[in-house]
Amino acid sequence: MRQIAGPWAVALTLLVLSHGALAVGYPEKDELTFGFIKLTDMAPLAIAYEKHYFEDEGLYVTLEAQANWKVLLDGVIDGQLDGAHMLAGQPLAATIGFGTRADIVTPFSMDLNGNGITVGNDVWQAMAGHVERREDGRPVHPISASALKPVVEARRQRGEQFRMGMVFPVSTHNYELRYWLAAGGLHPGYYAPHKSDTSGQIDADVLLSVTPPPQMPATLEAGTIHGYCVGEPWNQQAVFKGIGVPVITDYEIWPNNPEKVFGMTRAFTEQYPNTTVRIVKALLRAAKWLDENDNANREEAVEILSRPAYVGADEEVIANSMTGTFEYERGDRRAVPDFNVFFRYFATYPYYSDAVWYLTQMRRWGQIAEPKPDGWYLDVARRVYRPDIYRQAAEALIAEGFMVPEDFPDFDAETGFKGTQTGFIDDVDYDGREPNAYLERFEIGLTDEVL
Repeated sequence: MRQIAGPWAVALTLLVLSHGALAVGYPEKDELTFGFIKLTDMAPLAIAYEKHYFEDEGLYVTLEAQANWKVLLDGVIDGQLDGAHMLAGQPLAATIGFGTRADIVTPFSMDLNGNGITVGNDVWQAMAGHVERREDGRPVHPISASALKPVVEARRQRGEQFRMGMVFPVSTHNYELRYWLAAGGLHPGYYAPHKSDTSGQIDADVLLSVTPPPQMPATLEAGTIHGYCVGEPWNQQAVFKGIGVPVITDYEIWPNNPEKVFGMTRAFTEQYPNTTVRIVKALLRAAKWLDENDNANREEAVEILSRPAYVGADEEVIANSMTGTFEYERGDRRAVPDFNVFFRYFATYPYYSDAVWYLTQMRRWGQIAEPKPDGWYLDVARRVYRPDIYRQAAEALIAEGFMVPEDFPDFDAETGFKGTQTGFIDDVDYDGREPNAYLERFEIGLTDEVL
């Protein structure tokens, strides 16, 4: 921690007092480095930095873009990064030992929604005859993967494989793509019951593989993959480049689904508890700024995110989704006001039920090799998701006048589980308190089997 003596110490003390810092305690570590991937949902980090919310908490933060999700996770584990914008599945997978084993926790959910599934132009042309149309000729959304099924089958008859990209084996994108494919009758494949299998292609109708988000459009254009699932701005980039068509957003697969989280090692949160709470405070302020006044700040956010240090894509491309619209085919722009949600609907709260959903998908596709009792899912969720830290940060912000109680769930009544969630593309409702009953409702996927 930076040491300050003399008159500067007095000035700092007065500044800290003015911001209510003593309610939380001084940061044990004030110089921090956070990692992120170049996606628009890293926005809370960029805004917390640009609006000086980190500095308000006495934190001096460096933000560093990472090459891919594995490099990012390894950086957190080995201490090169103090925390990071993470796939929600990463802390859970690390905790149960799928891939890398490490104690990673999250006290903060970064956003809801924000992803899409894009196919190449030739695939879209082949799908088009199987898609329902409105009177004006535009497709009716959501588009089911059943429209893709005859395309995949035709390629199989010609001896060709159908390949799609996703960003990481435990990414939301992997599970959303699998969910969409399975709901349309296409098998996305199982993972073998040994940890070296990261392909997940057993019995697959569609072969999924990992591609880093910024490389998705180029990989599609090269013909290496026929489609992909990714966050923004890389679906809209395919539209602007004229190389592909987004066929569905994740909001249409599962409205207001949880997306990224902010991850840290358990050791960091235990060694630096005040610093941890202060990080969450800054991120909460950033999330609220992003959503407040009906997204009034989004245009400014788009300009910030377009800078090379953050996402580095054209403002027009980023704005296509960040400002409440989404463009499917070129010119077919539709209002999707909740495509990116950072604060409303209690988006930032680390719900156990969100964690359990990810774990059910890991089990559904074989990343968890054997059946687990319901209690196991809850135990893992409680090890990784930390609403106790979140509550400290929220209550401090309320006491300081930055937030009001209505900005947050009723902490005294909160169980960590949302009610039964509906609106899934396959009409299978989800209750996080009954993970095994949920798994049994799927026609494609593992329940009590062992591969």
